[in-house]
Amino acid sequence: MRIKYTIPVVFFVTLVIIEKENNIISRVSDKLALKQTPQTPLQPSGSSHVPLKNNASFAKLDPAFTLMKRRLENYSEHQALVTQGRRHILLLATTRTGSSFVGEFFNQQGDNMFFLFEPLWHVEKMLTLETGGTNATASAKAYRDVLRKLFLCDFSLLESFIEPLPVDHITPNLFRRESSSSLCEESVCSPVVKGVFERYRCKTRRCGPLNLTMASQSCLQKEHRAIKSVRVRQLETLRPLAEDPRLDVRFIQLVRDPRAVLASRMVAFAAKYKNWKQWAMDGDVPIDDDEVRKLKGNCDNIRMSAEIGLRQPPWLRRRYMLVRYEDIARFPMRKATEMYRLAGIPFTPQVKSWILKNTQASKEASGVYSTQKNSSEQVEKWRFSLPFKIAQVVQRVCGPTLKLFGYKFVSSEEMLMNKSISLIEDKVFNFL
Repeated sequence: MRIKYTIPVVFFVTLVIIEKENNIISRVSDKLALKQTPQTPLQPSGSSHVPLKNNASFAKLDPAFTLMKRRLENYSEHQALVTQGRRHILLLATTRTGSSFVGEFFNQQGDNMFFLFEPLWHVEKMLTLETGGTNATASAKAYRDVLRKLFLCDFSLLESFIEPLPVDHITPNLFRRESSSSLCEESVCSPVVKGVFERYRCKTRRCGPLNLTMASQSCLQKEHRAIKSVRVRQLETLRPLAEDPRLDVRFIQLVRDPRAVLASRMVAFAAKYKNWKQWAMDGDVPIDDDEVRKLKGNCDNIRMSAEIGLRQPPWLRRRYMLVRYEDIARFPMRKATEMYRLAGIPFTPQVKSWILKNTQASKEASGVYSTQKNSSEQVEKWRFSLPFKIAQVVQRVCGPTLKLFGYKFVSSEEMLMNKSISLIEDKVFNFL
C-alpha cells in the first residue's frame, strides 16, 4: 500500500507502509494464491533526504500530516512486534537419523504450532518420475520454493507436485498426513467421503480427504510454523529463505553417526541396501562401487552443510543449530530446551510430557518407524548389528564427517562391541 502526500512547499514525501505477512493477503482465492505486497523502499524526491521527525516547521504547517505520521509509526511498531513473535522452524536431516522422533518435539507443541511432516516427499517423487532421477540443482530450487510457500501458508505450489492432482484443492493422497497433528485438527477435518480411500488418514478423529484451502486457513491462524524434511542436501541452497523479510527461519540440522545410519538403513530399507547386506555376510566391499560413492556423497553433503552453519555467516547468525541424535537420545529434555531456545518460542508442558513418555518406551513399542524410543538403548544398538569390516568402510569414506561431529573411530571388532568404550566425544557445537 502506498500513501502519497503532495505538500505546497518544496517537499514531496512518499510514505511506504511495508506490510508484513499477516497483512499481505488480499484474498485467499480458490487456487490459494496469496497476494503479497512488494517491499520497495521509497525515498523522498529531491536531492537530499529530510528526516520527518526533526522537521518541526513542517509539522506546524500540517497537523493532520503529523497525526497520520504518528499512526503509521505505531502501525510499523505493531507489525515489527508481530514479525518478531512468529517463528518458522526447519528441521533438516537425512533418513534414519531420528528426525521423526525429533519432529514430534514441535508437532506436540500445541495450538500455536502448524507442523508439516515431509511435504517435500511429493516434490522428490515427481522429479524422480519425470527425469528418471533427481537433478540436484533442479530439486534444490524446487524444495526451496515449496518450503517458502508452505511457510507462508500457501499450498498451491505443493499441489502441483501431488499425484494425482487435487480436485478443488482436496486430496486423499498427502504423504503421512496423520503425522502432522495440524492437518487432523477439527478445523481441518472435512466430512468423510464414502468410497474414498486415504492411506495416511487421521488417527485422532475421522476425517475426509484433506482440504488444502482449510489447511491454509488453519496455518494462517497459528503463531508458529515448523517443517521436517530429510530431502534438502545443502544448507546453502536455503539462504534465500533466511533473507526473506517475510520469514524468520530457524534451521536445526540433525545428524547421527554415519555408521549407525547405515546399520539402520540396512534394516529399514533392506531392498535398497541388499549390496551392503551381501558384503556384510560374505564379501569384500568394493570401494569404488556406486553404493560406496553414494555413501561418501551423503556424508560430504551433511558435513559441508554443517561447516557452513557452524561458521555462523551473517545470514545464519542466531538462526542455526547443529544437534546430534546421540545427544538427544541421552539428554532429550536438555536438547529440546536448547532447540526451543533457538526457536524463541515457549517450551510447553505438553511437549515436556510427551518427551518423558516417549523416551522410556518398552522394546515392543520401539519399532523401526516408531517415534517411541528407549533413548539410551538406541544410541548403542547399531554396534552389535554392523560388521566391523562395514564400519571400516564407513570410517574410510566418511572420516571427515565423523571427526567434525565428534564420533570416535574403532580400530578392532572388540572395540566396536565394547559398550564400556564410548564412541561419542563430548562436544559443544552451538553458542546460544
